[in-house]
Amino acid sequence: MSGHGTPIPMISHPCGPLTGTAEVPGDKSISHRSLILGAMAVGETRISGLLEGEDVLDTAKAMRAFGAEVTDHGKGEWTVHGVGVGGFAEPDQVIDCGNSGTGVRLIMGAMATSPITATFTGDASLNKRPMARVTDPLALFGTQSVGRAGGRLPMTIVGAADPTPVRYEVPVPSAQVKSAVLLAGLNAPGKTVVIEKEATRDHSERMLAGFGAEITVEDTDEGRVITLTGRPELKPQVIAVPRDPSSAAFPVCAALVTPGSDVLVPGIGLNPTRAGLFTTLREMGADLTYENEREEGGEPVADLRAKYSPNMKGIEVPPERAASMIDEYPVLSVVAANATGKTMMAGVKELRVKESDRIDAMARGLRANGVTVEEGDDWWSVDGLGIGNVPGGGTCESFLDHRIAMSFMVMGMGARTPVSVDDGGPIATSFPIFEPLMATLGARVERV
Repeated sequence: MSGHGTPIPMISHPCGPLTGTAEVPGDKSISHRSLILGAMAVGETRISGLLEGEDVLDTAKAMRAFGAEVTDHGKGEWTVHGVGVGGFAEPDQVIDCGNSGTGVRLIMGAMATSPITATFTGDASLNKRPMARVTDPLALFGTQSVGRAGGRLPMTIVGAADPTPVRYEVPVPSAQVKSAVLLAGLNAPGKTVVIEKEATRDHSERMLAGFGAEITVEDTDEGRVITLTGRPELKPQVIAVPRDPSSAAFPVCAALVTPGSDVLVPGIGLNPTRAGLFTTLREMGADLTYENEREEGGEPVADLRAKYSPNMKGIEVPPERAASMIDEYPVLSVVAANATGKTMMAGVKELRVKESDRIDAMARGLRANGVTVEEGDDWWSVDGLGIGNVPGGGTCESFLDHRIAMSFMVMGMGARTPVSVDDGGPIATSFPIFEPLMATLGARVERV
């Protein structure tokens, strides 16, 4: 069942060539951070291209609850009149973050060093996800938290009245944890230091610098060391949100496995900490090219052209690449099923604690559609059948996970027979225009 209502069963039919331009929504990670940092700045931040999916809209509501003035002007144009670092008001109601692990963890960090109390909840999927990975480092600032067993939502956070800066080594690669600590460090005196053994997406560091925070990033023998000086006055910004590479993954991968396809996906953010999927696809032999490479708002951007690629081969994906493509492994496994030979994906235990256990969810669905999958705690492999040889015909559980649902819809486009999911409702959390956009390209995705 969808976390936001009645289940929406969907079916994807094998289709002819996918052609045209796929204008995917704005980047979800940058959209969340634009709203949160806008709320912590002094003055009015203007945002264009904001992703208006449910996850980001829930973050907008949360920023209003903490006292910021957040206004939707239509067509992705928003303004945020911020209250300054340390200026959050105590919310009157429980903060419902819906399906968004990014939203809830970043907001917890942003309010953790202010002397206020807030209670957070989410949908059935989010309320199963572990929050201790954020609340443990926030406790080092002096923050208190009380939640359900296993550190799960609903959870009440009591902000530190007299916060102290921290030095924290992130135990597993997680941009959410890193970002939560940095946002908490904004209202702590002195310098907060975060150390990453493996680099994760760096939107928070780039945006903090853009808003005027004093932040340095240094590669050392310890790893990537990020140092933030607390108590800055953040300056409002004009932000053009690039299009989301994680959303672009779906029309790109659909084009690669659907005969005769040629799809252009314009204006995609190609931040090096996010572009691992596209590097991997090219290594497999995908006909994927970058056009009109440029920089927008401090982020590298390009137009992607994806064409039908019947000669892709299975590869071993380097484990160190996992952080740069963690959300794209589900749809990569669909491409792997259409390649020749085995694709091995290791170093991916983070997939076990996403919106669903994504390794388990994809393994079940792939097997239901005639694909052989092996799995371990932090790895899985897919035996490719070659292009056009995936039997299909199965019904897959989405487990309240938008990326699982969309991945199986992509599989149906290149399979021999249609592929179904029990609930496509969660797709709206990140890609609300998925169905009409894919239809304009020639896909046949239907609600049952």
